[in-house]
Amino acid sequence: MQGDERRRGRSDAPGALVSILLIADPGEPAAVAERMSQSLPRRLGDRDLVERRWSACVRAEPYLPDEHADFADVIDTVDPSSEKEDIVVYLTDLPRREETLPVVGEVSSVHQFALVSVAAVGGFRIEARVRIVTELAIAHILAAPELAPGGGRRFRSAPSEDGVRFFAPSGLRRLRLLAGMVRANRPWRLVTGLSKVLVGAFATGAIALATSTIWQFSDTMGPWRMGAATVLSIAALILWLILEHELWERPQSAAERGRSVLYNTATVVTLVIGVVVLHVALFCLLLFTAGLTLPPKLLSNSLGHGVHVSDYLTLAWLLASIATIGGALGSGLEDDAAVKEAAYGVRQRQRIEQTRSRADETA
Repeated sequence: MQGDERRRGRSDAPGALVSILLIADPGEPAAVAERMSQSLPRRLGDRDLVERRWSACVRAEPYLPDEHADFADVIDTVDPSSEKEDIVVYLTDLPRREETLPVVGEVSSVHQFALVSVAAVGGFRIEARVRIVTELAIAHILAAPELAPGGGRRFRSAPSEDGVRFFAPSGLRRLRLLAGMVRANRPWRLVTGLSKVLVGAFATGAIALATSTIWQFSDTMGPWRMGAATVLSIAALILWLILEHELWERPQSAAERGRSVLYNTATVVTLVIGVVVLHVALFCLLLFTAGLTLPPKLLSNSLGHGVHVSDYLTLAWLLASIATIGGALGSGLEDDAAVKEAAYGVRQRQRIEQTRSRADETA
């Protein structure tokens, strides 16, 4: 406690240097912290009436063991009084909630420490929202309301046992939290992370490309059947990934049911986005392959009419759906660790491993 009081004294002096340590989970929070550290001193200095000097540094290190950890336990784990910086802000991509309300920030003025949930701010304009919450926290720690950003009024605050909490803006709060969790999983990485799926899918599509029956199918199916084939193929790959690699969380108790629903929904949305990106990538690859290897005259002879660009587009569309089914077979060749690394962010994987370890110890 004496260390906290000494740091507070340094921070309140006119012209004093106020140093800020941004601790961040690996992945998206660390990237946001790095970019934010460049602009944070200038932004705070522009609003500071005491004319203090500001500096910010970043350290990537995961501290938060679980999203349900008490704020007091987080303070004890991080131990901000042991840091040489005046203010410590910890950015995590694990969601924080008070019952059903997403908590974007928790602040302790006594310890000059703040915890900011990157997931709770939503999936869009992440850096801007995290910066606003961080500046709100610093303004509260230093009891300097002039440091608070103009957009901070959207984040409602309420006192808590260990300080104060800031909540996500009203309206679509759960959707914002879900979007933030999906963003933390980085679903666009699914294509590059599952190399065997991509290879298996492309091989399936390339083999189908050499079959004249597929050419005739693409010419006669029509958009409704083609759309249904696309939806079914995407659903089949998602279902196969979930079942084959045990991505579905089962609540251990009634109290965990709400959390499991949230995480399972985030998993499904992540996989939907990732598989759609995979489908689009396969469409482009197979369209290029069809245009390169399939002469228009050969295709015209099989279909019985002149061939246009639309025919190649329709053929690539059907081939991508067939290839996606082949990707489901290829996913069986991936080990569970590779699939989880592609489908989840760093902290999400750590949380799953810790949960399963506790379940094994209980069993």
